[in-house]
Amino acid sequence: MQRKTLLGAAAAGVLLLAALGWAFAPRPVQVEVATATLGPFETSISEDARTRLRERFVVSAPLAGRLQRTALREGDTVAAGAVVATLLPLMSPMLDERSLREQQARVGAAEANAHRAVTRIDAAKVALEQARNELRRTEQLAQQGFVAPTKIDGDRLAAQAAQKELDAAVDGERIARHELAQSRAALGAVRSGSGAGFVLRAPVAGRVLKLHHTSEATVALGTPLLELGDTAQMEIVAELLTSDALAAAPGSAVRIERWGGPNALQGRVRRVEPAAFTKVSALGVEEQRVNVLIDITSPAADWAALGDGYRVGVRIVTRSEARVLRVPVSAVFPQPQGQGLAVFVLDGGRARLRPVVVAARNGSDAWVREGLAEGASVLVYPPAAVADGVRVRPRQV
Repeated sequence: MQRKTLLGAAAAGVLLLAALGWAFAPRPVQVEVATATLGPFETSISEDARTRLRERFVVSAPLAGRLQRTALREGDTVAAGAVVATLLPLMSPMLDERSLREQQARVGAAEANAHRAVTRIDAAKVALEQARNELRRTEQLAQQGFVAPTKIDGDRLAAQAAQKELDAAVDGERIARHELAQSRAALGAVRSGSGAGFVLRAPVAGRVLKLHHTSEATVALGTPLLELGDTAQMEIVAELLTSDALAAAPGSAVRIERWGGPNALQGRVRRVEPAAFTKVSALGVEEQRVNVLIDITSPAADWAALGDGYRVGVRIVTRSEARVLRVPVSAVFPQPQGQGLAVFVLDGGRARLRPVVVAARNGSDAWVREGLAEGASVLVYPPAAVADGVRVRPRQV
């Protein structure tokens, strides 16, 4: 009887020890797992921006007089040379010597502007020819394998920019000649002292952006009357931090988002202005920012509803790779004592520490250059309990 009691107590003790061992044995840590995959990767800079017209024209009073009431309103379309305002001259100031000399000075300034516009056209033609020659040389070298394809893209964009500069110079010369004709007409009205109305015509075809006077009023010489612009010639201005602007090189691809349309628009960085300015952020921090000018490359019909000064969001692509090894950026963490970066890999139910070399990262992915193979299962947001060799179990989603 005593022997049976001892055997029963021993068996109970063994069961109790087994139960305690099972209860206190370390259990696998539940973890979230992702797979390292090959695919496209890009880094970008996101910033709020605004639209603006590339060219804005202000029609001013070439002489003092009484402005007649206009039937134009903001948004109206006008043709080049159309009458946009009528001035009735004020007789007493138009007959004095001072008004005559003022008009003569305005004619002289307009003539100088016209000559400068012609010079600008000549300079733009030289720049365009130089850009085309550089593009031809680059294409010849590319056929021989001496330059990278990106150099061809840069030279092609430079040639396109030079062509646009020439187009802008031609438009500027036309505007300068229009202003010269207006100034000469105003001088003729001052000399004659006629009481006939003096008409102001639109220098370019476009839309009325702003009317400074809608009713009849007496205006002085040089008073702005209305602003015109072609809304099809739109650009985007993004104020980037100077540290970010260094990565936004001319020619970089841009995605234009949050503009009100169903799909993102495409664009290209045309220019990074050389001078920065100080801007105070919403948190009261002084920041050095610089204007980055972006051309919209999507068809004009896709963004016809955009106007001047509209708010948009831009994403400037600073680096783009077609096929690299990617893992979630939350799987990469720094090792202690500055030993570089690492990830935890799921291997046979245990977490294994793998040092990796990360080439770049964005908001969602990290580009792993070395230390990992395609298809490897990595731990995302590894808990503090995970260490090299610890048993883990993927969390069921």
